[in-house]
Amino acid sequence: MPAQIYSPFQRFNFSNSKCFLTGEALNSEEEKIQVFPQWLMSRYNLEDQPFKLLDESMATYKDLKLPNSAAINEQYLEPLEAEIAAAFETGYEAVKQLDEFKLFQWAGKLLYGIIFNEIQAGIRQQHAQGEEFNISQAIIHRFSNLHLMLQTLNLPIELDGFKPYSIALFKVDNADNVFGYRDEINTLTFSLRIKDFGLVICLQDNGSNGRYHQEMLDKIADKPLHPIQFEEVNARFFYSAYLFNRLPEYEVMPVGDTIYIEAAPLRGTSSKPLFDDWMNKIYGQVLENFWKNWGFLLLEIIKNPNAPISFLFNANGDFVNAAKIELSR
Repeated sequence: MPAQIYSPFQRFNFSNSKCFLTGEALNSEEEKIQVFPQWLMSRYNLEDQPFKLLDESMATYKDLKLPNSAAINEQYLEPLEAEIAAAFETGYEAVKQLDEFKLFQWAGKLLYGIIFNEIQAGIRQQHAQGEEFNISQAIIHRFSNLHLMLQTLNLPIELDGFKPYSIALFKVDNADNVFGYRDEINTLTFSLRIKDFGLVICLQDNGSNGRYHQEMLDKIADKPLHPIQFEEVNARFFYSAYLFNRLPEYEVMPVGDTIYIEAAPLRGTSSKPLFDDWMNKIYGQVLENFWKNWGFLLLEIIKNPNAPISFLFNANGDFVNAAKIELSR
């Protein structure tokens, strides 16, 4: 029988009795995996750290779990976790050698796990209030596409000449034992800063954010960054992901035993640019949040409204050597 795509958003099935990846019935509702893998939680003592959900309720990192078939986990997910864990523990040079598609799969699985828990919490909250769970069609579209791409983990799927993501990896002079994690589930943007590296991934833009920032990326390629510089890169990506105004469309074509996925052109029939206009004041607000560790306020950041403060580039647009930045790491 040909492989079948599982689409949990068609029937909105987010119970703990089905595997999140395949939809198959589980033997027990205890058949789960951690959203944040155990090796990562143990390494950074995250288990009992608070994790705030969108409905303002608090969980801990170890509370976040995904229903997952033990067989699927053993065959497809554990080997991926082992490879990622080994590279992350070694650091930047090992992460750089990883197949970037595996980084995408790993980050996508983690972010989807958070989405799954957010949806479950939302369903519980609205049912408790006697309301139907409500979520925008655009968000469903994004989440559904992410889940489709995650099935490259366990199904014979081939992407036809495109990457669904933008990914940027940097060597960063981090403080010891730093754990810097960020996500934005509405735009499917993910960032992690640990060991001696920083990673940012836009999980569903077909490479658009990477192209949008190509000039910046070319200037800082292979250069070690101070943490405040990485967070500036982060802010730029998170803001541009917010400005990205397309919903990628994919055509799924089963051919024999293989499922081919083809991306529709992002421009479609619209003459509108792929990104809305960049507004320095809003970017400054994003940057203020990302620079919270260093105490910069919005008024300082956009003192010159046409040229917000940058630790990446000087007034001439040249890269600032990280060693010259006299700020805490």
